Amino acid sequence: MTRAGTGVLTVNPATGEDLDFYPYATPTDLDRILTTAATSTWGGSRVRERIAAIERLGDVLTERRDRLARLITLEMGKPIRQARAEIDKCVNACRYYAGVLPAMLEPETFDIDGDSAVVRLVPLGVVFSILPWNYPWWQVIRAMLPAISAGDTVVLKHAESVTGSAMVIEETFRECFGDGVLQTVVVDSDTAADLIADPRIAAVTFTGSDRVGSLVAARAGAALKKCVLELGGSDPFIVLADADIPVAAAAAARSRFLNNGQSCIAAKRVLVHHTVRDAFVEALVPHVRRLTVGDPAEEGTDVGPLARYDLRDTLLEQRGQALAAGGRMLVEAAVPESAPGAWFPPSIIEVDRGESVLFSDETFGPLGALTTGADDDELIALANASRYGLSSSIWSGDSEHAAAVSARIQAGAVFVNTISATDPRLPTGGVKASGYGRELGRWGVHELANVQALRLRDLGAPR
Repeated sequence: MTRAGTGVLTVNPATGEDLDFYPYATPTDLDRILTTAATSTWGGSRVRERIAAIERLGDVLTERRDRLARLITLEMGKPIRQARAEIDKCVNACRYYAGVLPAMLEPETFDIDGDSAVVRLVPLGVVFSILPWNYPWWQVIRAMLPAISAGDTVVLKHAESVTGSAMVIEETFRECFGDGVLQTVVVDSDTAADLIADPRIAAVTFTGSDRVGSLVAARAGAALKKCVLELGGSDPFIVLADADIPVAAAAAARSRFLNNGQSCIAAKRVLVHHTVRDAFVEALVPHVRRLTVGDPAEEGTDVGPLARYDLRDTLLEQRGQALAAGGRMLVEAAVPESAPGAWFPPSIIEVDRGESVLFSDETFGPLGALTTGADDDELIALANASRYGLSSSIWSGDSEHAAAVSARIQAGAVFVNTISATDPRLPTGGVKASGYGRELGRWGVHELANVQALRLRDLGAPR
């Protein structure tokens, strides 16, 4: 992705070739978009209308799965099988919300000292959503389908590098939900920051780095706007002494290198009990060496390029710092030789007790770090030493042992004997520098709704 003075030029990260140019919205365009969102009748729609629209969205995504997946792969380099899986995940979320929405939106009634009371969900209004490129469709469904289910409308500022997908997302939502429910704006970062203060915007959501998230939060706070932040992660993958080592090693490789390693909830810091270190490394190394790195449009590709050249350069710098500080390369997969594209070899570096840039900073790409701990206490201390607290996973053959460790982990989610993954039935979000607020499930619906209390007293009734 490159910026011209008047718009965005998208680039294929596997080849470096230009894809398409999208002009920035004019002030007139933005005024029209915000007015359309603010005056939409969607907030007054009946539950059955919302369900029907969500079901239509699931049907359309199913029908256009291959076409949408190809565009994801073209714009950000995701292997094509994983791109199709992303669309499938969006379809599953649509099916879930369509099935549970009546219960989620049902008012809760109470009797309070003879008065009747109701707690009901009322739409907030227009949500301004600033989203990243790594899951072009899933990020929108994860963050915004709950808000739309609650009756909100959305103005979407997607990552510039996936602007083509953002335009298709708008077209698809217009087809399924009608005008004004979700609209895409192509603007630069300064204009996006200014939009937060617009009185037609009721709330802001942001998914991305903690650095930019703090700026968004400051703007939203100055304007007294509700803000939900899903920020970076440096998730610990904790291998206890009683873990099933072959299973854990295979899972670590999958979690670290899925989506070309570009996931907030990837297993970025692998923390292994020292007694099983050798066995774990022996099991892990072949999984990394077997990765096929290449053209993301090919069915057999496991890892494609990074989404942008600057991301590749940042990862190269982090790898160099880690090795210069005493890190040891455990394994490195092969990449296409002399090929254009933002390639980076999937790698695991062993460091001593977490004293490395790979532990202090987030690594957003196929570069993992491994270290050992002497016992549970040290492994937990290493896990919690990060300024991030998004997700985590623990591997153990003893469920009670794993549960005891999980209660001491500072993260928004803990997964035992399975890799971290978002699911529409569970809340997702973090603590510490990983942000605040929750998305998905009923928690995501409530997060961007006015949870309004109503207390009624019948003055004619005996008291």
